[in-house]
Amino acid sequence: MVIALLFILHWYLSFFLQSFFYHRYAAHKHFTMSRSVEKCFFVFCFLIHGSSYMSPAAYTVMHRLHHMHSDTHNDPHTPVFNKNFFATLIQTRNSYHAIYTRELGVDDKFLKDLTQWDAFEKIAHNWMTRILWILIYLSLYTWLATAWWQFLFLPLTIIMCSFQGAMINWWAHRFGYVNYETGDASKNILPVDFLFIGDAYHNNHHKYPGRVKNAHKWFEIDPIYHVTCFFVRMKIVTWKHPLAS
Repeated sequence: MVIALLFILHWYLSFFLQSFFYHRYAAHKHFTMSRSVEKCFFVFCFLIHGSSYMSPAAYTVMHRLHHMHSDTHNDPHTPVFNKNFFATLIQTRNSYHAIYTRELGVDDKFLKDLTQWDAFEKIAHNWMTRILWILIYLSLYTWLATAWWQFLFLPLTIIMCSFQGAMINWWAHRFGYVNYETGDASKNILPVDFLFIGDAYHNNHHKYPGRVKNAHKWFEIDPIYHVTCFFVRMKIVTWKHPLAS
Protein backbone atom coordinates (compact mmCIF):
# COMPACT_ATOMS: atom_id res chain seq x y z
CA MET A 1 0.00 0.00 0.00
CA VAL A 2 2.94 2.31 -0.61
CA ILE A 3 1.01 4.17 -3.30
CA ALA A 4 -1.89 4.87 -0.93
CA LEU A 5 0.46 6.13 1.78
CA LEU A 6 2.29 8.36 -0.69
CA PHE A 7 -1.02 9.70 -1.96
CA ILE A 8 -2.17 10.58 1.57
CA LEU A 9 1.16 12.29 2.28
CA HIS A 10 0.94 14.18 -1.01
CA TRP A 11 -2.66 15.21 -0.21
CA TYR A 12 -1.82 16.80 3.14
CA LEU A 13 1.49 18.40 2.12
CA SER A 14 -0.13 19.81 -1.01
CA PHE A 15 -3.11 21.22 0.84
CA PHE A 16 -0.98 22.64 3.65
CA LEU A 17 1.16 24.58 1.18
CA GLN A 18 -1.87 25.75 -0.79
CA SER A 19 -3.57 27.04 2.35
CA PHE A 20 -0.55 28.33 4.24
CA PHE A 21 1.44 29.91 1.41
CA TYR A 22 -1.08 30.67 -1.34
CA HIS A 23 -4.21 31.39 0.66
CA ARG A 24 -3.21 32.75 4.05
CA TYR A 25 0.09 34.36 3.07
CA ALA A 26 -0.11 35.42 -0.59
CA ALA A 27 -3.82 36.20 -0.86
CA HIS A 28 -4.70 37.46 2.63
CA LYS A 29 -1.33 38.53 4.06
CA HIS A 30 -2.20 37.20 7.50
CA PHE A 31 1.52 37.12 8.25
CA THR A 32 4.81 38.20 6.69
CA MET A 33 8.05 36.39 5.89
CA SER A 34 11.44 37.38 4.59
CA ARG A 35 12.15 37.24 0.88
CA SER A 36 14.54 34.30 1.38
CA VAL A 37 11.90 32.30 3.29
CA GLU A 38 9.35 33.23 0.65
CA LYS A 39 11.61 31.83 -2.07
CA CYS A 40 11.99 28.61 -0.07
CA PHE A 41 8.21 28.23 -0.06
CA PHE A 42 8.09 28.83 -3.82
CA VAL A 43 10.45 25.88 -4.21
CA PHE A 44 8.56 23.73 -1.67
CA CYS A 45 5.30 24.37 -3.56
CA PHE A 46 6.92 23.42 -6.85
CA LEU A 47 8.35 20.19 -5.44
CA ILE A 48 5.07 19.14 -3.79
CA HIS A 49 2.51 20.45 -6.30
CA GLY A 50 4.58 19.34 -9.26
CA SER A 51 2.47 19.21 -12.41
CA SER A 52 -0.33 21.18 -10.73
CA TYR A 53 1.95 24.02 -9.58
CA MET A 54 0.22 27.43 -9.65
CA SER A 55 1.48 30.99 -9.64
CA PRO A 56 0.88 32.55 -6.19
CA ALA A 57 0.21 35.89 -7.88
CA ALA A 58 -2.46 34.52 -10.22
CA TYR A 59 -3.97 32.53 -7.36
CA THR A 60 -4.12 35.70 -5.25
CA VAL A 61 -5.94 37.69 -7.94
CA MET A 62 -8.42 34.85 -8.49
CA HIS A 63 -9.06 34.50 -4.77
CA ARG A 64 -9.55 38.23 -4.28
CA LEU A 65 -12.07 38.23 -7.12
CA HIS A 66 -13.84 35.31 -5.47
CA HIS A 67 -14.25 37.23 -2.21
CA MET A 68 -15.37 40.39 -3.97
CA HIS A 69 -17.90 38.67 -6.26
CA SER A 70 -18.73 35.51 -4.31
CA ASP A 71 -21.44 33.41 -5.99
CA THR A 72 -22.23 35.98 -8.67
CA HIS A 73 -21.54 35.78 -12.40
CA ASN A 74 -18.23 37.59 -11.80
CA ASP A 75 -17.01 34.93 -9.37
CA PRO A 76 -14.12 33.04 -11.05
CA HIS A 77 -15.20 29.77 -9.41
CA THR A 78 -18.67 29.18 -8.01
CA PRO A 79 -20.87 26.08 -8.18
CA VAL A 80 -24.01 28.22 -8.13
CA PHE A 81 -24.10 28.39 -11.93
CA ASN A 82 -22.43 25.03 -12.61
CA LYS A 83 -24.14 21.67 -12.96
CA ASN A 84 -21.49 19.57 -11.20
CA PHE A 85 -18.06 19.49 -9.62
CA PHE A 86 -16.23 18.98 -12.90
CA ALA A 87 -17.84 22.08 -14.40
CA THR A 88 -16.55 24.06 -11.42
CA LEU A 89 -13.10 22.50 -11.85
CA ILE A 90 -13.02 23.56 -15.51
CA GLN A 91 -14.32 27.05 -14.69
CA THR A 92 -11.60 27.46 -12.07
CA ARG A 93 -8.92 26.30 -14.49
CA ASN A 94 -10.14 28.68 -17.23
CA SER A 95 -10.36 31.62 -14.82
CA TYR A 96 -6.87 30.94 -13.50
CA HIS A 97 -5.43 30.66 -17.02
CA ALA A 98 -7.08 33.91 -18.12
CA ILE A 99 -5.67 35.71 -15.08
CA TYR A 100 -2.17 34.23 -15.45
CA THR A 101 -1.95 35.07 -19.15
CA ARG A 102 -3.55 38.48 -18.50
CA GLU A 103 -6.33 37.76 -20.95
CA LEU A 104 -8.77 38.80 -18.23
CA GLY A 105 -8.80 42.50 -17.50
CA VAL A 106 -8.54 43.02 -13.75
CA ASP A 107 -8.88 46.24 -11.75
CA ASP A 108 -5.60 47.50 -10.30
CA LYS A 109 -6.90 47.12 -6.75
CA PHE A 110 -6.68 43.33 -7.15
CA LEU A 111 -3.03 43.54 -8.27
CA LYS A 112 -1.54 45.17 -5.19
CA ASP A 113 1.23 43.51 -3.19
CA LEU A 114 1.38 40.28 -5.19
CA THR A 115 3.77 37.46 -4.30
CA GLN A 116 5.91 37.02 -7.40
CA TRP A 117 9.16 35.40 -8.51
CA ASP A 118 9.09 35.71 -12.28
CA ALA A 119 12.47 34.10 -12.97
CA PHE A 120 11.50 30.97 -11.04
CA GLU A 121 8.11 30.68 -12.70
CA LYS A 122 9.68 30.65 -16.14
CA ILE A 123 11.03 27.25 -15.11
CA ALA A 124 8.23 26.00 -12.86
CA HIS A 125 5.18 27.24 -14.75
CA ASN A 126 5.30 25.85 -18.28
CA TRP A 127 3.96 22.82 -20.14
CA MET A 128 7.33 21.14 -20.62
CA THR A 129 7.89 21.11 -16.88
CA ARG A 130 4.36 19.81 -16.26
CA ILE A 131 4.89 16.98 -18.73
CA LEU A 132 8.19 16.11 -17.03
CA TRP A 133 6.39 15.89 -13.68
CA ILE A 134 3.72 13.64 -15.21
CA LEU A 135 6.43 11.30 -16.52
CA ILE A 136 8.00 11.23 -13.05
CA TYR A 137 4.64 10.35 -11.48
CA LEU A 138 4.01 7.65 -14.08
CA SER A 139 7.45 6.15 -13.42
CA LEU A 140 6.84 6.11 -9.65
CA TYR A 141 3.45 4.45 -10.06
CA THR A 142 4.88 1.86 -12.44
CA TRP A 143 7.65 1.12 -9.97
CA LEU A 144 5.60 1.06 -6.75
CA ALA A 145 2.07 -0.02 -7.70
CA THR A 146 1.19 -3.60 -6.81
CA ALA A 147 -2.33 -3.65 -8.29
CA TRP A 148 -4.06 -2.04 -11.26
CA TRP A 149 -6.54 -0.08 -9.12
CA GLN A 150 -3.71 1.91 -7.55
CA PHE A 151 -3.28 3.71 -10.88
CA LEU A 152 -6.68 5.28 -10.22
CA PHE A 153 -4.83 7.66 -7.89
CA LEU A 154 -2.58 8.85 -10.74
CA PRO A 155 -4.96 11.42 -12.34
CA LEU A 156 -5.54 13.02 -8.92
CA THR A 157 -1.81 13.10 -8.28
CA ILE A 158 -1.33 14.96 -11.57
CA ILE A 159 -3.98 17.62 -10.84
CA MET A 160 -3.72 17.57 -7.04
CA CYS A 161 -3.50 21.31 -6.36
CA SER A 162 -6.27 22.19 -8.82
CA PHE A 163 -8.47 19.34 -7.59
CA GLN A 164 -8.17 20.38 -3.94
CA GLY A 165 -8.93 24.02 -4.68
CA ALA A 166 -11.98 23.10 -6.74
CA MET A 167 -13.17 20.71 -4.01
CA ILE A 168 -13.17 23.51 -1.44
CA ASN A 169 -14.91 25.98 -3.72
CA TRP A 170 -17.53 23.49 -4.91
CA TRP A 171 -18.28 21.59 -1.72
CA ALA A 172 -18.15 24.64 0.58
CA HIS A 173 -20.73 26.49 -1.52
CA ARG A 174 -23.05 23.49 -1.82
CA PHE A 175 -23.11 21.46 1.37
CA GLY A 176 -22.37 22.01 5.04
CA TYR A 177 -23.48 24.13 7.96
CA VAL A 178 -23.54 27.89 8.50
CA ASN A 179 -22.34 29.91 11.49
CA TYR A 180 -22.83 33.36 9.93
CA GLU A 181 -24.98 35.17 7.41
CA THR A 182 -22.60 36.25 4.64
CA GLY A 183 -24.81 37.10 1.67
CA ASP A 184 -23.38 34.21 -0.37
CA ALA A 185 -23.64 30.42 -0.32
CA SER A 186 -20.46 29.78 1.70
CA LYS A 187 -20.68 26.94 4.22
CA ASN A 188 -18.48 25.10 6.67
CA ILE A 189 -17.95 21.67 5.15
CA LEU A 190 -17.08 19.55 8.17
CA PRO A 191 -17.57 20.08 11.92
CA VAL A 192 -14.16 18.44 12.43
CA ASP A 193 -11.97 19.26 9.44
CA PHE A 194 -9.75 16.23 8.91
CA LEU A 195 -9.59 16.59 5.11
CA PHE A 196 -8.73 20.27 4.60
CA ILE A 197 -6.91 20.88 7.91
CA GLY A 198 -8.65 24.16 8.70
CA ASP A 199 -9.85 25.50 5.36
CA ALA A 200 -13.16 23.61 5.42
CA TYR A 201 -14.57 26.40 7.62
CA HIS A 202 -15.40 28.40 4.53
CA ASN A 203 -18.40 30.23 5.96
CA ASN A 204 -16.30 31.42 8.91
CA HIS A 205 -13.61 32.60 6.51
CA HIS A 206 -16.03 34.45 4.24
CA LYS A 207 -17.51 36.26 7.23
CA TYR A 208 -14.12 37.26 8.62
CA PRO A 209 -11.49 36.90 5.86
CA GLY A 210 -8.98 38.95 7.86
CA ARG A 211 -9.01 36.57 10.82
CA VAL A 212 -6.01 34.30 11.04
CA LYS A 213 -7.89 31.44 12.71
CA ASN A 214 -10.70 29.83 10.70
CA ALA A 215 -12.05 27.74 13.59
CA HIS A 216 -14.64 29.73 15.57
CA LYS A 217 -16.75 27.15 17.43
CA TRP A 218 -15.48 24.97 20.29
CA PHE A 219 -15.57 21.81 18.15
CA GLU A 220 -13.81 23.35 15.14
CA ILE A 221 -10.06 22.83 14.84
CA ASP A 222 -7.71 24.71 12.50
CA PRO A 223 -4.38 22.81 12.41
CA ILE A 224 -2.79 25.21 9.94
CA TYR A 225 -3.35 28.08 12.36
CA HIS A 226 -1.48 26.17 15.07
CA VAL A 227 1.37 25.33 12.66
CA THR A 228 1.56 29.04 11.83
CA CYS A 229 1.78 29.87 15.53
CA PHE A 230 4.72 27.44 15.75
CA PHE A 231 6.39 29.11 12.75
CA VAL A 232 5.94 32.48 14.49
CA ARG A 233 7.65 31.16 17.62
CA MET A 234 10.46 29.80 15.43
CA LYS A 235 10.70 33.26 13.75
CA ILE A 236 10.04 31.77 10.32
CA VAL A 237 7.07 34.10 9.83
CA THR A 238 5.72 37.15 11.70
CA TRP A 239 2.13 38.10 12.41
CA LYS A 240 1.20 41.08 10.25
CA HIS A 241 -0.74 42.60 13.16
CA PRO A 242 0.44 42.37 16.79
CA LEU A 243 -2.86 40.85 17.97
CA ALA A 244 -3.17 38.40 15.08
CA SER A 245 -2.40 35.39 17.25
